[in-house]
Amino acid sequence: MTAPLWEREGAQALLVTEAARALAGTGRLVLLRGATGTGRTAALERATAQAAGLGLRVLSVRCSPEDRAAPFSSVRHLLCGIPEFSDSEPPGTGERDTAARLWRTLYTYAGQAPLCVAVDDVHLADPLSHRWFTEAARRVDALPLLLLATERSQYDIAPHPAGLTHTLPPSLVRTLTLHPLGDTAATRLVRDELPSAAPRLIADCVRAGAGSPLLLRALPEDLREAPGTRLPESSAALYPGAYPAAVSWWLDSAGKETAEVARALAGIELAALPDDLADPADLLAAASGTDRARVTGWLTAMTRLGPLRPDDRGRPRWAHPLLRDAVLAGWPAERRLAAGRAAAGEMLRRGDPVEAVARQLLAVTALGEPWALRTLRDAAAVAVRASRPADAVRYLRRALDEPLPDALRQRLLTELGSLEYSGSAAPGGIPRLTEALRLPAGSQDRVRTALALGTALADRGEVQPAVRLLHQVAGGLAEHPELARTVRAAVALLSDQDQTVRAEAYRALSDTADRSPTLVGTAGAALLVRYAATAGTSSAREAMGRIRELLTGPADPLAEPFLLGTAAAVAQWADELDEAEALVERGLDGQRPGYLHPMAAALRNVRLDVTAARGDYQRVLAEHAARSGPGRHGFGSGSGSGSGSGSARLGGDSDRLGADSTWRGADSAQLGSDPARRGPDNADAHAVLALVATGQLGRARRLVDSRLLREAAESWELNRFLYARGVLRSAEGDLPGALHDFLESGRRQSARTVHSPVVTPWRSAAACQLALGNRPEALALATEELRLARVWDTPRTVGRSLRALGRATGGPEGLQLTAEAVELLRSAPDGAELAAALLDLGIQLLGTGDRPRARAALRESAAHAERLGALHLRTQATDALLETGARRAPSPHTGADSLTAGERRVADLAAEGRTNTEIAELLGLARRTVETHLTSTYRKLGVRGRGELGVGLRGEGIQT
Repeated sequence: MTAPLWEREGAQALLVTEAARALAGTGRLVLLRGATGTGRTAALERATAQAAGLGLRVLSVRCSPEDRAAPFSSVRHLLCGIPEFSDSEPPGTGERDTAARLWRTLYTYAGQAPLCVAVDDVHLADPLSHRWFTEAARRVDALPLLLLATERSQYDIAPHPAGLTHTLPPSLVRTLTLHPLGDTAATRLVRDELPSAAPRLIADCVRAGAGSPLLLRALPEDLREAPGTRLPESSAALYPGAYPAAVSWWLDSAGKETAEVARALAGIELAALPDDLADPADLLAAASGTDRARVTGWLTAMTRLGPLRPDDRGRPRWAHPLLRDAVLAGWPAERRLAAGRAAAGEMLRRGDPVEAVARQLLAVTALGEPWALRTLRDAAAVAVRASRPADAVRYLRRALDEPLPDALRQRLLTELGSLEYSGSAAPGGIPRLTEALRLPAGSQDRVRTALALGTALADRGEVQPAVRLLHQVAGGLAEHPELARTVRAAVALLSDQDQTVRAEAYRALSDTADRSPTLVGTAGAALLVRYAATAGTSSAREAMGRIRELLTGPADPLAEPFLLGTAAAVAQWADELDEAEALVERGLDGQRPGYLHPMAAALRNVRLDVTAARGDYQRVLAEHAARSGPGRHGFGSGSGSGSGSGSARLGGDSDRLGADSTWRGADSAQLGSDPARRGPDNADAHAVLALVATGQLGRARRLVDSRLLREAAESWELNRFLYARGVLRSAEGDLPGALHDFLESGRRQSARTVHSPVVTPWRSAAACQLALGNRPEALALATEELRLARVWDTPRTVGRSLRALGRATGGPEGLQLTAEAVELLRSAPDGAELAAALLDLGIQLLGTGDRPRARAALRESAAHAERLGALHLRTQATDALLETGARRAPSPHTGADSLTAGERRVADLAAEGRTNTEIAELLGLARRTVETHLTSTYRKLGVRGRGELGVGLRGEGIQT
């Protein structure tokens, strides 16, 4: 041996001392003990070389399990080194006589000259040889004979028989335990073997070597040709495979039971265990069929020796992924399956969380056990409720491996397809949903699958195939009229995505309602109310009366989301914001988790519309941030229902739109198929409007530029986004660009028979731009919008239209119209509209020379803008105020006196310690209304939260 033996200096010194003692005529047994791979053989070889150098003759033998069947096999192999030894003996010689003869042979040879007898792996000697070596150790103290032996000393699952020194007095034995190498010695060893290796690779090798000289020398042998910079995690990447072979030998030396526990630990890897379970002994014992107490001892021993290291939760883990993989290699598939089944069963038996058991089942193939399928489905439901769709997908995919009846497979495919589609920009779930629709299923399950598949197809722009699919399904529901009504409602809703299909769908729905109202059901009737509202043929009072009537009637369970979502949209347009919000919450609560439904996105859109109508810009931006990215679906009604979208891309108009500076062809090449930058949705439009309102024009411009409008499908959301972009362009001073966007949005809306300004007030916006140069056209647009607004007849729509008409009219008549708008908007929920009207009023009054009244209007405008956080409006009002001769900009409208009556009531209850839910119940408000009031109150009082409300309400000047 020429390689250095790191951290073995103590063994070498002891052997020199005992060799000198043997030379003096007094022998002793020196036993080198250690775990597998700690270098016992290397230490023994170095010792025999030293003994020979000191003048001792050497006899050596390496014991092997193959020799255990032959009596005295190890002793005979040892004594073969004596020239005079003869292995022949008379037939019938007994064990005692043979043992005596063999001892005399050794005794005679030792009497000729000092002798060193080296026995490697004495624990593997055959039983008679093992006893003979023990007896020899009792006698060597009177001979010039040094007896060296190595013995494996390691905690295994199967207890070991007594060792060589079990019956010997301590005075006859010097025992030395060889410990695993420390990191310093291991690093030096690896660096000697791989002198050019990077520090990171050396550190990896030290971890994977686990202090074992055996592994620390085998690994560099595999890396010598191509060391790389990091160790692979798979032993298959190693060549010639010295390291996995060494790990396999280490496991074989430990015995079958220990190898099973080691592999179970590698297979389970503890990732599935609950957080409060640091000791996995029960699980490993069940997986390997061994004694729990022995498993606990083995885990402790292996952690002490180095192959296992505790993770950040104190759980034993293999020291390196490569070591774990090498331990797993060679484990038969049937044993891995059995261990995984046993581990999952044990976790289920002791009541571990369902997802922990399910994660364990992911590692094994189908079990064919009812409890396995039940566990995976339950875990998927938990993951969906916790908004972790990716985990739910993994569980359901694994559940499909289990044997399933067609009806259950159909339901699982529907849920899995819904989750896969929702969680990815690519339509990965559509094949699953298509397969589910082909399987036999009950009528309700078939309808649920059809709704999910239709929703996905429409979201891709394939509206006509989606509608054809739903018509086919409806045709097979003659015996289930309630389900047929649900499918018809879905057809009408999804048809909003295509201009041609929409006209046909609503014409058919209207004709059916005229002939037989029961055939359209409450959801279909609500959709017709919504259609009339967007077409400008119904008043808010009429629409809400009909909607409330429909809500009091019975609703089919599958159709109820259509009714609630549509009713919520109409209520939001009618400025019944609390009622709209309550309907949204009911609708979302009734959604079946994990299933695509055409009304799900619509309900979220209405909720966002309500938030925007209240002027809560920060919540709008937070909602946009939460909804951005892959898997966002803009289909459904929402506040833009009635405008729809279509499978056709921007056709002839795209050439005209493409000339705009923000519709550059370069954007198309740059954006590609990035899902976060595909066609805009309702949240994008609201975010742009909120950013403009709060004075963040740069952010608004970046958001607008990030949306690839050339590739966007026809949709009401695109139309709303064009309107929002027009608002941004107007704020940036690009008046021609703003006018273009407003008119293009209006053209597209009108083509869909969406005339009412409740959806997109494009006429008012365009009129305000035209008022600067084309007054006749501005007057025409503003007059038409006012006519339509008076049909709907809510303060917000009428007041907004009056403001636009007042600006377009100008002069005393325009001033009167604007003043009328202000008075109407005081009762509207949108404070921004009132602030804008007051701004116009102040500017018009200033134009007449009435500075006092102008100053009052502008101060009130600035105060409302301040309360809302509408920095853009407040800046405009402040600038106008300076023109009135005001000496300084108005102070922020803050303090306890600035609270509205509603805000004060909510704040007082919150200061008393009431929760938002309790306040909502006490005051009869929606919970989100309470949150909106509190957000505004915190801003006005300059406090950080509930804990400071009491001080802020007393006016004690909290500093933020």
